[in-house]
Amino acid sequence: MSEAWTFPLCPQPPDYNLDWQGLVDLFDWIRAMDGCPQDPRFHAEGDVLIHTRMVCEQIVSSDAWKELDPEARSMLFSAALFHDVAKPACTKEEDGVITSRGHSRRGAQLAQRLLYQNLPPTGSETPFNVRQEFTRLVKWHGVPLWIWDRESPARKAMEVSLSISCEMLALLAEVDVMGRHCEDKKELLERVELFRELCDENRCLHHPMQFASDHTRFLYFRKTGILPDYPIYDDTESEVVMMSGLPGAGKDHWVRRNLPDWPVISLDEIRNELGIDPADSQGKVVAHGRDQAKGFLQQNQSFIWNATNVSSMMRRGLIDFFSAYRARIRIVYVEPDWHELTRRNTERARPVPEKILLKLLDKLEVPALTEAHQVDHIPG
Repeated sequence: MSEAWTFPLCPQPPDYNLDWQGLVDLFDWIRAMDGCPQDPRFHAEGDVLIHTRMVCEQIVSSDAWKELDPEARSMLFSAALFHDVAKPACTKEEDGVITSRGHSRRGAQLAQRLLYQNLPPTGSETPFNVRQEFTRLVKWHGVPLWIWDRESPARKAMEVSLSISCEMLALLAEVDVMGRHCEDKKELLERVELFRELCDENRCLHHPMQFASDHTRFLYFRKTGILPDYPIYDDTESEVVMMSGLPGAGKDHWVRRNLPDWPVISLDEIRNELGIDPADSQGKVVAHGRDQAKGFLQQNQSFIWNATNVSSMMRRGLIDFFSAYRARIRIVYVEPDWHELTRRNTERARPVPEKILLKLLDKLEVPALTEAHQVDHIPG
């Protein structure tokens, strides 16, 4: 039995002592939060570093946190450390108001990169499932506070539940509120409690939401008027397997081994045929691939779309296109160890330049179950 993953200096029983100075000394991304301003209406306590320390102090004093298993405690503690890590990159002043729009998503991408490359001294490699739940806690840490501004709060709660524990997310949001000075603290804590009640009512507080079928789930997150408990008639007429993963991950190998007889639309091959460099605009490459895909879709023929597809936005446009032709969508995400991936890339006939590889890594968002009928995560 393998040991539970532990983040460096995560407070341990029985005393749960927080070594804040040790964390500051260990990680430059923590030190980068020092001096980053926040809107005093919502964070009268001071800069981002002060707020992050207060949040960490709150979480280690939480009985609910102490009752978690060791790996979950470590995951939630590290999410508290990371939750505002991208504010220094996102903070700016607009019309005299300090804002940090986009810091949650960007923080999750930064956490993904640091833990995948094993850049921080984590002491051990972070397991894939731990990294995914941890980064999505960072991405969604504000959901319990702003979900009520959404047209369909229940839909958002169900979406989140397919990626992370909503109860853990609520606990993270709670300590985020407790670790600040603001006039509306009581209201914010009430929002967190209402989020718990919403998730409980929709059967997704402690477990992922269960849908009547894969097709029902797929349509629920794409159309209005779909009921999660009602099995929608599956009218798909073909299947598109969308490969996803960084260059060198092993996507081609997976295709040859698992679906050798399927037609493949490879953006790498199209790029070579058109003589377009990976660092140049890829508009013509994608347009050429979409033309090929349209031909298959019109004939109800299943095929493979083989490209990096590392961001959810990139995948979304293609999935909209494929599903308009009643195609069933399966995403296959392939990921080897980072060092193995870079080794493979250097051995390719046409290696992807390092700056392009790192740019793609910065954009990496591992596919979620809300995106397709089926999502497979394959070790490379």
